[in-house]
Amino acid sequence: MQDDHYDLIVIGSGPAGERAAAQAAYFGYRVALVEKEADPGGAGINTGTIPSKTLRESALYLSGTQSRGLHGVNATIKRDIDADDFMYRERYVVARQRERFQWNMDRHRVDVIKGRAELAGASEVIVRGAGNVRKIKTAKIIIATGSTPRHPPFLPFEDPSVYDSDSILQMHELPKSMAVIGAGVIGCEYATFLGAMGIRVVLINSGELLLPFLDNELSERLFEEMAGGGIEMLTEERVVSVTRIADTTLKVILESGADFEVQSILFAAGRRPATGRMGLEETGIELDGKGYIVVDDNFQTALPGVYAIGDAIGFPALASTSMDQGRTAACHAFGFEFRNKANKQLPFGIYTVPSISMVGETEQTCIDKGIDYAVGRASYSNNPRSQIIGDEHGFMKLVFRPKDFRLLGVHIIGERSTELIHLGACVIQFGGAIDYFIQSVFNHPTLSEIYKYAAYDGLRSLPKSVQKKVWKKAS
Repeated sequence: MQDDHYDLIVIGSGPAGERAAAQAAYFGYRVALVEKEADPGGAGINTGTIPSKTLRESALYLSGTQSRGLHGVNATIKRDIDADDFMYRERYVVARQRERFQWNMDRHRVDVIKGRAELAGASEVIVRGAGNVRKIKTAKIIIATGSTPRHPPFLPFEDPSVYDSDSILQMHELPKSMAVIGAGVIGCEYATFLGAMGIRVVLINSGELLLPFLDNELSERLFEEMAGGGIEMLTEERVVSVTRIADTTLKVILESGADFEVQSILFAAGRRPATGRMGLEETGIELDGKGYIVVDDNFQTALPGVYAIGDAIGFPALASTSMDQGRTAACHAFGFEFRNKANKQLPFGIYTVPSISMVGETEQTCIDKGIDYAVGRASYSNNPRSQIIGDEHGFMKLVFRPKDFRLLGVHIIGERSTELIHLGACVIQFGGAIDYFIQSVFNHPTLSEIYKYAAYDGLRSLPKSVQKKVWKKAS
């Protein structure tokens, strides 16, 4: 065995692990990052965030969807689109991101160690690599092992036309039809951009609402947009079995007794934490009933000096939130006060067609918490920039506190929503009010101007006596 010593060992090289390692190394600590897969970057680079978002843009471009709202523009880019066309940009971007990962580790002098990690206590990690075993001493450990797709027994994953959210990237030809099982973030994203490619998509949702953590208005609008785009929406349904009945046909049988036929299936109804075979419970680290690592508000596990972040601890399991958790955990581990607490205002970006983004409170969470609130709305249809780019179906919703106009939440559906959300997130983060948008000057024409008109709409919904507070405050 080879012995080493580091200030920090990070297990897993996805978005959470990479940022945790770089943050600690930035402050001069000696850091090692352990990764068992041949390609670094976890699901974020290889099978999840980057690939799926790149495929979305490829679908919009190749299908002409981006141009359909522009009068007189020929939306047909290429009639015979094959899998190589569809996957080309994804493969290029993934390769570039792998290079960027290695550049970032080299820049911060982080040692990347290949192998499978096991914990031997709070200060020791055993790495089993290609034919060798390496024992590494460390002061701190951060677990960022991510997640893998769940494989329920009723699906024949050995069939080459049955995919999970990782294996779909190995698709060699585009099917004419696909059933997407699961209407979470991954399922809705793939359903919308595969539908944009002209593929018949049947989306099976075991619940009634799409993405129930969203504000209800956004969830309902997404449902309308997806159904209007030709996606067949089956709600409160579950798949019982899938059987191959012909060379190019799979039969899907539902719990209700209904059935239908498709060429392929994407299972996107959940992932499971990749926390097995690490010796976690033997060291005293607590796991919940689903295998997620239990942590406190600082991402510390029950074993002192050991932290866990990202998909390994569960919801929200987004790349952006995982990155923030990684940086926060590293700072807390070494006592840096400037960001050793988790950020409470985390924007969510959902890359459906149309895209959705949100931050802060929804109407329902305000009701649940007993928060007095008011709402302001603005439609893309009245915004000149929206008209220019051909997206007039989106809208913005501001949730704010009537007594002092403090912004509580922002909810957007429509083009570039995932970029627009950050202005609202900053105002919430620093305790700002909606009159910030009224007093600010926005470039014209821009989508950002929607904030101003949503704020005006919110004020208009309040009694005149309350509205005067803003004008008095502004003067």
